Amino acid sequence: MRCQEKFFEIYGRDAEGLAFCPQRVVPVGAHSDYGLGRTTGLALDRGIHLAYRPKKNGVVELVSLQFDRRAQWHIAGTPSVKTGDWADYLRGATLALANKYSLRVGLCGVIEGSLPIGGLSSSAAVTIVFITALASVNGIELTKHELIHMALFAEKNYVGVNVGINDQAVEAFSKKDQLLFMDTLDDSFELIPTSANMKPYEIAIFFSGLERQLVGSGLNMRVDELRSAAYALKAYAGMEYGKFAETNCREIPREIFDQYKDRLPEPWRLRAEHWYGEQERVVRAANAWRRGDIETYGKLSFASGKSSIENWQTGCPELKTLYDIMLRTDGIYGGRFSGAGFKGCCVALIDPSFREKIVEQVSTKYLKVFPDLKGKYQAIICHSADGVEL
Repeated sequence: MRCQEKFFEIYGRDAEGLAFCPQRVVPVGAHSDYGLGRTTGLALDRGIHLAYRPKKNGVVELVSLQFDRRAQWHIAGTPSVKTGDWADYLRGATLALANKYSLRVGLCGVIEGSLPIGGLSSSAAVTIVFITALASVNGIELTKHELIHMALFAEKNYVGVNVGINDQAVEAFSKKDQLLFMDTLDDSFELIPTSANMKPYEIAIFFSGLERQLVGSGLNMRVDELRSAAYALKAYAGMEYGKFAETNCREIPREIFDQYKDRLPEPWRLRAEHWYGEQERVVRAANAWRRGDIETYGKLSFASGKSSIENWQTGCPELKTLYDIMLRTDGIYGGRFSGAGFKGCCVALIDPSFREKIVEQVSTKYLKVFPDLKGKYQAIICHSADGVEL
């Protein structure tokens, strides 16, 4: 691993630990967790590595192979507010861990990502891998539920990105060759094995060449619009409602939405239209996977992508172009934007026998439209994998 080599180069000795967290894809179930909905996902065999050693003086010192500036703080003096750099997720994670456990030992480490930044939940993965390492050097044994909620605290409460729990859950609970089918209402989940009669598949990542960070994107606004729709629907229907921040579409039957949706401002109506439609697609997709019907699962992924464009209203020209190309490429079962849809990448489930043709056709057609992105655009083939090991 390059992170291990870089660690030795910086510190003159080998790392004592190497932690890994996979990144993830959500072919069906995008934006579901914001309203406490159901979702599906797969962990990837690529992700974030952290080579590290403990520091008895309590200092945390981190270098990233993806970013220039070194980050440093003390576990007893972690800033209470974000500083605005790449390590904010990890400062928030330090606070989350310290809120529950006594920390005495810091660490020095080098972080390496094996996939481009944007759409594959690198923020959740780097947070999880850091918490895993910091807990380890302090002799703390975490459950996966603790790990998930600490990572969620760091991203949502410290960094200020209004994400749901889906990314962290997929990266923690997943198993190779099994689809995670999760209900974010109560964090219950099912791991659906790949049926013996399912056609073979691989996961293709088509990176647009444009990196994306959720901070400063339109994600928070869309989450607020979805919640606003839920709050208004409760009022129209005469339902009891309390705090705005605790209101979710999951509490409102589809029939109520259908009855009152025309009263909603268009952005609110569209966000809810996507959410309710995605709930139906998720259930159908899980059943299709259970039957071994990857063609139907793929079509539902394409439909999810279409709804993200039309109803969630995300997708830059580059991602929309990739999506359109995937729709017209033989051997692709289905796919969509990955993540929030602000730059980043598209993901696709593909027939391995078409792999070379798919990569060639998608790459050629995309770079014909965006020739300036040659050298930045990437096509990467991945496979499903286990979630993080504690």
